Amino acid sequence: MVSRTTRYALQILGYLAARGEERVAGEEIARATGIPANYLSKILNLLRKNDLVDSQKGWGGGFSLRREALGRPIADVLAAIEGANATVRTECLFGLPSCDCENPCPLHSYWESIRQTYNTMLREVTVGDLGRRTA
Repeated sequence: MVSRTTRYALQILGYLAARGEERVAGEEIARATGIPANYLSKILNLLRKNDLVDSQKGWGGGFSLRREALGRPIADVLAAIEGANATVRTECLFGLPSCDCENPCPLHSYWESIRQTYNTMLREVTVGDLGRRTA
């Protein structure tokens, strides 16, 4: 349901959230999460540009989660990585161009429930919650 880049971004944010305000070197994040260092760097840059992480170069530098990012919903992360349309799933599981309550596919009632739960999760789970789940 989400791209590999978004999954990695959520892992990175969870790792940083669990570390509190501590600055963490990119190499340490890569080792801890298993994300390739060059890919990690690109994702961290996206997260920095979207005001989710701070970075500091040099001795004692590294990456840390921005305090205000703790309360942001993970929908913001999806929007930052995949674009604003990624935060709401509306597609038909059968791939039909028109699937709604008036013109449902055979799986519509089941998929609608899953889709609603997914969209609720994106709105209600915060970046801070990711740290509590990975700690």
